[in-house]
Amino acid sequence: MPTRATAAKGEAELLHVRVQPRARRNEVVGWQGGALRVRVTAVPEAGEANHAVGRLLADALGVAPSRVALIRGATSRDKSFRIEGLSLADVRVKIPLTPPLSPEGRGGSNSLSPLGRGQGEGRQGEGRP
Repeated sequence: MPTRATAAKGEAELLHVRVQPRARRNEVVGWQGGALRVRVTAVPEAGEANHAVGRLLADALGVAPSRVALIRGATSRDKSFRIEGLSLADVRVKIPLTPPLSPEGRGGSNSLSPLGRGQGEGRQGEGRP
């Protein structure tokens, strides 16, 4: 039976993941607080999204999918994974704090133009006169 110290250590080594199912593409978005945000195209039915997240994490971390285990949150957007052979510090090194923008940009309200937010962005004639 695990003691409180070993249970706390095991809890510290879990990777907390916030999942957005039914997304346009599979991607690791980045860190938000203590959780890694990911998007997957799979639907959250019959474990499809969980398997997709496991494969995405394995690819991002360069490990075999069999080394990624879902520990908690099978039916929740907030999940905990254990990555066999990697500490949480190793995971944070392999997945940077803020991922770089792809060459084509990410689009949407979170992307910045080369000039920066609010400098030359937006459509003419909309909103304020």
